[in-house]
Amino acid sequence: QVQLVESGGGLVQTGGSLRLSCLASGRTLSSLAMYWFRQAPGKEREFVAAINRHGSSTNYADSVKGRFTISRDNAENTAYVQMNSLKPEDTAVYYCAASNYYHYYPDISDIPSWGKGTLVTVSS
Repeated sequence: QVQLVESGGGLVQTGGSLRLSCLASGRTLSSLAMYWFRQAPGKEREFVAAINRHGSSTNYADSVKGRFTISRDNAENTAYVQMNSLKPEDTAVYYCAASNYYHYYPDISDIPSWGKGTLVTVSS
């Protein structure tokens, strides 16, 4: 069973940047596809980004495409999402997630393993 711990959230101004990290333990990261989801206050959890086991395939929600970059360092057992040009509508709790099989367009029901989340607040 993999454990996922996110870090790197915080308060940033509009147009700023943050990099979130997700440290995995209990499983070798290279055996897992990795994802980032987010949940804004009063809204449902939504897909943000996906990356396959070796980093050769990525996918993004339209709302973050061109601004966010997902990556991974299997040697460090860590996945990342670099978030640039942040907007107030990016304010949410960001969750790291993992699955054995890569889902290019993941649904929440496809993903068995979740972190507890890290809060990102973008001020206007």
